Amino acid sequence: MTHISDRIQSLSPSQTLAMSQKSNELKAQGVDVINLSVGEPDFNTPDHIKEAAIKAINENYTFYTAVPGYMSLRKAIVDKLKNENGLDYTPEQIVVSGGAKQSLCNVILSVINPGDEVIIPTPAWVSYVEMVKLAEGKNVLVPATIEQDFKITPAQLEEAITERSRLIILCSPSNPTGSVYTKEELQALVDVLAKHPNVMILADEIYEHINFTGSFTSLASFPEIAERVIIVNGVSKAYAMTGWRIGFIAAPLWVAKATNKLQSQYTSGCSSIAQKAAEAAYTGSQECVEAMRQAFERRRDLVVSLAREIPGLKVNEPQGAFYLFPEVSSFFGKKYGNYTINNAGDLAMYLLEEGHVATVDGEAFCAPGYIRLSYATSDDNIREAMRRIAEALAKLS
Repeated sequence: MTHISDRIQSLSPSQTLAMSQKSNELKAQGVDVINLSVGEPDFNTPDHIKEAAIKAINENYTFYTAVPGYMSLRKAIVDKLKNENGLDYTPEQIVVSGGAKQSLCNVILSVINPGDEVIIPTPAWVSYVEMVKLAEGKNVLVPATIEQDFKITPAQLEEAITERSRLIILCSPSNPTGSVYTKEELQALVDVLAKHPNVMILADEIYEHINFTGSFTSLASFPEIAERVIIVNGVSKAYAMTGWRIGFIAAPLWVAKATNKLQSQYTSGCSSIAQKAAEAAYTGSQECVEAMRQAFERRRDLVVSLAREIPGLKVNEPQGAFYLFPEVSSFFGKKYGNYTINNAGDLAMYLLEEGHVATVDGEAFCAPGYIRLSYATSDDNIREAMRRIAEALAKLS
């Protein structure tokens, strides 16, 4: 007899991981697939960070760590927040977890009760909605279109807030759109939030350093709401450390204590070796971060210019992260061979099977009618992928 809990049955599997798996299956059959579905840098972890991990092993940093992480790592994160963001935290306000994903889920499970409303601007990263479901909260989706650069307005935010609102999740630079809120745009949203003291703000800043605007403003830097902001960040994207699984929160002390209590019961502290590597990432030279940022900016320019040459694709210019999120509804109703394109999911599957390029259906990000392309791959791969996409789309009529 199988008995799966309602909690798990209510969750959807990750479509980004599912698409990646499908492309890997085709590759295993000998098909040359270019994978633009995965949201991770294609760079190797910088050498000085790897060397710190090897040193940690040799020095026997192989025992349990404190639940919120090594004090030395939390101090390094405090220094990072002070030096880069002008923010004042204590190590007790930092909780290190197994990736920013666990950090986000820790917070949501710690502050959301059944029926509490969580405001999520969409398009949104796939797991926010599912984590809220896990906490038995209610998702309140606020859509932003390509015409508004996928950024919600203060009026939209005001309209979404009710007496049940408990949390808003803001991600800038954004996955899946690459949109970055300017300081002025954030201030306008902060002016709304300042009027609603019961709403906590979860600021997903994991793409902070993959930013082409020349500046980054943390939501925690606005004094009107600072005591309600929980920052989530980590080493995965900026330092090409996705597999090391280190994220953190910087939060009001009561939130940090709550997540620490939760984490103590279901994972304890995360990998001791990965923590020492992360410490080296934060305390060492930041040249590697800028070098990767420049590469992503060059790739952004390349993918946008190539996408704009493809009839029917509607694109904007993302200001950060490493994603392009074109609107593709002009292809709905078109056919080629046995394929009929009724929605973006059909189109993503067609591009995989006919064009041998893996993308992700925008439905996964609460944005039907779009697809997501990750340009975290080589310039040559980008050129060839866009050539294949153009060729496959041209066959549709």
